[in-house]
Amino acid sequence: MATDTTEVKAIARYIRISPYKVRRVLDQIRGRSYREALIILEFMPYRACEPVLKVLRSAAANAEHNAGLERGNLVISQAYADQGPVLKRFQPRAQGRAYQIRKPTCHITVAVSAGATAK
Repeated sequence: MATDTTEVKAIARYIRISPYKVRRVLDQIRGRSYREALIILEFMPYRACEPVLKVLRSAAANAEHNAGLERGNLVISQAYADQGPVLKRFQPRAQGRAYQIRKPTCHITVAVSAGATAK
């Protein structure tokens, strides 16, 4: 059995959504219990919830399989989105001009640790 200071994380890289939009979702689940975060993500209306939910479930599976922690006791200790590489595309405009379109990507990291016993 692992100690309470054990922190297990999961990372999703090169997700095709702006890190700004993902951070809006991560701010809502940071510091909450695993079950509470699942419910919040399930009912939030943002497109960023889907990849965040996937990473959260992966972190919980990693904690259960690699560290021997129970899913019911997990707390989200860290959740952040870093900027990934930007895909640069061009949109043709009038009179032979080209406007640049920037398609941002991000790397989502969620870390979970064993919290207090479930209520």
